[in-house]
Amino acid sequence: MKTMSKFAAAAVAAMLMTSPAAMAAATNADQKILVDQAERTVEHMRSDPAFGPARDMLNRSRAVLIIPSLVKGGFIFGAEGGNGVLMRRTGTNWSEPAFYSLGSASFGLQAGLEKAEIAMMIMSDKALRAIEDGDLKLGAGAGITVVTLSGGAEAATAANLSGDIIVWTSATGLYGGLTLNGSVIQPRAEWNEKFYGKPTSVGEILAGKAHNPEANELRAQLSQAQKVAAR
Repeated sequence: MKTMSKFAAAAVAAMLMTSPAAMAAATNADQKILVDQAERTVEHMRSDPAFGPARDMLNRSRAVLIIPSLVKGGFIFGAEGGNGVLMRRTGTNWSEPAFYSLGSASFGLQAGLEKAEIAMMIMSDKALRAIEDGDLKLGAGAGITVVTLSGGAEAATAANLSGDIIVWTSATGLYGGLTLNGSVIQPRAEWNEKFYGKPTSVGEILAGKAHNPEANELRAQLSQAQKVAAR
């Protein structure tokens, strides 16, 4: 009887693991981790003095692209890359996240390792359209102005900050700074499909045609950051 009970328990466990809910949880595990990391990045934005002058930008931004962990490292070959989420602002509310990657490569005598949190505030419709379309390469010829907050940005004012994209970054490591020139921003269609359970375009996500409650806390964090900025 004990053996039969064990077999029955195993069968039930197998059924649960193969149920739609369990399969969905298994397939979007990476996406949920990234969403959780993005939440922590928003918390860091709110407490970092260097972000101070850009808080007002949240209330005027079209969207925000959050890269919780951008890694840059190497000795002779240096590369940087990371995954992130794009969320569109509508008043004090934020859309569900659309998943993106940001990466670039450069050759040179580089040493050390840098890890950075990045929030790219999308300030113009032109920049948002370019990101939605995919394969946007930042830098010369892109027609999009990118402004990065420096370590002394707390002395600046929001009025002094202008551009299609305003970048807040919190980085550590041996590199003197972080440049996004040459970086490519690309949508991750397969991650969007896994997170929402069906093929879903970036446009549909930003328009509110896709939902996943696992992103509710991230959306709430951004709304709270925006309210703090408005005070």
